[in-house]
Amino acid sequence: MRRVPFGLHPGFPLVIVAGGLILALNLGVRQSLGLFIPDMAADLGWSTTTFGLAFAIQNLLWGLASPIAGMIADRFGTARVLVIGGLLYGLSLALMAGVTSPWGLHATGGLLLGMGVGFTTFPVVLGAVGRLVEPRRRGLALGIVSAGGSFGQFTMAPTTEALNQALGWSDALVAMGAISLIMVPLGLVLAGRPDSAAAEGESASLGAAMGEAFGHGGYRLLTLGFFVCGFHIAFIATHLPTFVQTCGLPGGVAAGTLAVVGLFNMVGTIAAGALGDRYRKKWLLSAIYGLRAVLILVFMAAPKTELTFLLFGGALGLLWLSTVPPTSGIIVQIFGSRYMATLFGIVMLSHQIGAFFGAWLGGVIYDMTGSFDLMWILSALLGVAAAVVNLPITDSPLTRKKAELEPSPAE
Repeated sequence: MRRVPFGLHPGFPLVIVAGGLILALNLGVRQSLGLFIPDMAADLGWSTTTFGLAFAIQNLLWGLASPIAGMIADRFGTARVLVIGGLLYGLSLALMAGVTSPWGLHATGGLLLGMGVGFTTFPVVLGAVGRLVEPRRRGLALGIVSAGGSFGQFTMAPTTEALNQALGWSDALVAMGAISLIMVPLGLVLAGRPDSAAAEGESASLGAAMGEAFGHGGYRLLTLGFFVCGFHIAFIATHLPTFVQTCGLPGGVAAGTLAVVGLFNMVGTIAAGALGDRYRKKWLLSAIYGLRAVLILVFMAAPKTELTFLLFGGALGLLWLSTVPPTSGIIVQIFGSRYMATLFGIVMLSHQIGAFFGAWLGGVIYDMTGSFDLMWILSALLGVAAAVVNLPITDSPLTRKKAELEPSPAE
C-alpha cells in the first residue's frame, strides 16, 4: 500500500463517511424503536414482556448474524454483506408496521430486523476500516467511525419521535424502513476484502485464526466483558421510554435523553479511540465499565426530573459506545486485521447475548414487580464485574512461528 500523510489510505475520508453513516443508520434507527413501545402497547394491548422479548430476539439474532456476516465479508467482500443487510433492515421495518400479533412482532422486529442489523453492524464496517489504516492511527479511525452510531442516535431519536407524533407508529415505521435503505448504496463504498495472501505475522486461514482466538485467555475475557456492554445498552435503549413514563414525565423526555446520549457519545467514542492509541486499551475498558456502575447508582439515588434524565444521558453518552474502539483495537492488536470482521463478530455475539437478557429481563422484571429497580441494581453489579474481568487481559501481539503463517496445500 502506498504511504500517505498521517498513515491514512487515499480513500480514507470517503471510507470514514460511508462507514460512519452506515453505523449511524444501523444504531440510530434500532435504538430509537423503543420510543414506539408505549403507543404500540396502548393500541395493541400487549404487555411490556411481549415487546421486551421481541427486542431480545432481535438482539440475539443480531449477535448470531454478526460472526456469519464477518466470515462472508472476510471471504467474499464487504459490499455484498452490507447490501443484503440494508435490504433486510428496511424490509423488516416495513413489515413490522403491519403486525397484528405478538408472533408477527417477534418475526419482523425480532428475527428479520436482527439479521439486518447483524449484517450492517460494527464487525463488518470496522473490519473494512481497520484494513485501511496503519496501526498507529487505527484507534482514532475506529473511534471516528464508531461515533457514527452515536450521531445516528442523536439525530434519529428526535426524528423518530417526530414521525411517531405526525404519522402514528405504523406509518412512522414504514418511513424509517425507507430511510434505512440508504445503507445499500453506502455499502458499495466499502467494497473489498482482505488480501488472499496472509499478511506478515498473521494467520493464513480463518480456521487457524479462530483456533488462536478461542485458545487465547485475553480474547475469552474480552468476550465475557462485552456481554455486560450489551446488557446495559439493550436494557436502557429498550425500556427507558417506559421508565420515563413510570416517573410521570412526558415521552419527549425519553427521546431527548436518547438524543443526548448520542450527542455525548460522539465525544466519548472518538476520545476512547484516541486514548487507546496512547494507553493500554484494557485499562480503558475497565475504567469505562466501572464508571458505568457508579453512574447507575448515582442515577438511582437522584430525583427523577427532566434535568436528571438529561444529565444522566450526557454522562452515559460518554460511556455508551466508547467500549467499541478499545475492544476492536485489542482484537487487531493481538491477532492482526485480516480476520478482524470474523473475530469481532464472535465477540459481538457475546454482546448481543447480553443484550438479549437486558431487553427481555427488563420487561419480565417490570411486569412482575411494577418497577425497574432490580434491573438498575443488576446493571450496576455487572458493570463492576466487567471492570474486574478486563484487567487481567493479555493484550500483546500474538507470536507465531513461520510455519503457522504458511497456508497448507489444501488451502
